[in-house]
Amino acid sequence: MQSFQLYDQASTVPAKPYNRGDWQRGYESLEQEFDYWIDDVEGQIPQELHGTLFRNGPGLLNIKGQRIHHPFDGDGMISRITFSNGRAHFRNRFVRTQEYLEEQKAGKILYRGVFGTQKPGGWLANALDFKLKNIANTNVIYWGGKLLALWEAAEPYRLDPYTLETLGKEYFNGVLSEGEAFSAHPRVDFSSAQDNGAPSLVNFSIKPGLSSTITIFELNTEGKVVRQHAHSVPGFAFIHDFAITPNYCIFFQNPVSFNPIPFVLGMRGAGECIKFQPEQPTRIIIISRNPKQKGVKIIETRTGFVFHHVNAIEREDEIVIDSLCYESLPEVQPQSDFRQVDFDALKPAQLWRFHLNPKDQTVQQELLINRCCEFPTLHQQNVGRPYRYLYMGAAHAETGNAPLQAFLKVDLESGKQQLWSAAPGGFASEPIFVPRPNSQSEDDGWVLALVYDSEYHRSDVVILDAKDFHKGPIARLHLKHHIPYGLHGSFTCECFV
Repeated sequence: MQSFQLYDQASTVPAKPYNRGDWQRGYESLEQEFDYWIDDVEGQIPQELHGTLFRNGPGLLNIKGQRIHHPFDGDGMISRITFSNGRAHFRNRFVRTQEYLEEQKAGKILYRGVFGTQKPGGWLANALDFKLKNIANTNVIYWGGKLLALWEAAEPYRLDPYTLETLGKEYFNGVLSEGEAFSAHPRVDFSSAQDNGAPSLVNFSIKPGLSSTITIFELNTEGKVVRQHAHSVPGFAFIHDFAITPNYCIFFQNPVSFNPIPFVLGMRGAGECIKFQPEQPTRIIIISRNPKQKGVKIIETRTGFVFHHVNAIEREDEIVIDSLCYESLPEVQPQSDFRQVDFDALKPAQLWRFHLNPKDQTVQQELLINRCCEFPTLHQQNVGRPYRYLYMGAAHAETGNAPLQAFLKVDLESGKQQLWSAAPGGFASEPIFVPRPNSQSEDDGWVLALVYDSEYHRSDVVILDAKDFHKGPIARLHLKHHIPYGLHGSFTCECFV
């Protein structure tokens, strides 16, 4: 089976533009919760920038000195940066899940984590314990007047957007049941054909097994689930993200297997029992957004692994989808230390384009960007529709694998790229595009992101002109502390202080 072979040798990389020790410090816990106006600013915050940037990610990498095995097992911490009248206000707060409160009170790890965190006491203390911790640490969205912290293996937690106080679990008026999954990667269709052109939030859940169930949810602007339909697909499904078009939801079913025995016996976390199957193809699953159209279409393509998609569009008889592809799944190993990851030994994610023909059951693919990159974003009003520009976190160097230290703008029409790098001491995160009010072009706006500054052990909120990365940040807002490397976030035009 042909795979996404990206380099002949993974070690073919330039001289490192980063220091491992500097990068590692970004994984220190932040135990304090802050509430202050950001006064240490280089440059000038645009007066037109009005709204709130929310970020989510693991804030605790240990429980009272006991290290968790992988950052994906860390308790969710919401950071909120509100922009108004040329100023910015910062606040952060942990999501008070039931498990977070219990562990903080006990002063030790009480729950197993999906990615290998175990309770003290060895396998005997963990065997037959299937209770996993809802860490609410992957994404945060404001929709239908509700701020929701998302983790894809369970229901969301609702927060107060002003105080970030945890208000409880969100079940959408009984649509979700206790413990039912609600993905951390919703997509917003800003002009839903099924809602007479009104915006719709589209999300999914996965119930994996020998055959897996994919459930599609669509929510109106009031936060009410107006469509819900479930579909069965063959095989174990490990799916983190998806893409939408006006008529379809598209999923990449990565070629992996799951052996539950080590997890049941308390020897490994569930995520450590997932193994990549390089001899198997990747399955592309196409599901209609119309609940009346039953069944799914499945097209097989070359093996590879996808965490994140950029966007998808419908074009005549085909669906075009842009995705970040790995040659294989970077597996989590027992007894490993994520701080000691060997970047040179791993192949990076790179941007590929897939041309799907559902009628002919064919796939054509092409490599668009060969630089190491992750966390793609675009103008949200172009989700599911033709678009020209995308923005990503990227490595400083053009080749090889490395931590993200830069932001990359890609013009898909001309092929031109713009890069702004924080190397050697800065480390990048997911960028968020924010359009300028009354903007006249797709890239008229700003790119907002958090950058960890290892020299001062603090994080900066960086504001880039989306039209021109080459002139550097319009403003760098220096926080009083660092924020551990996060995952996803969103921006709303509403201000919360």
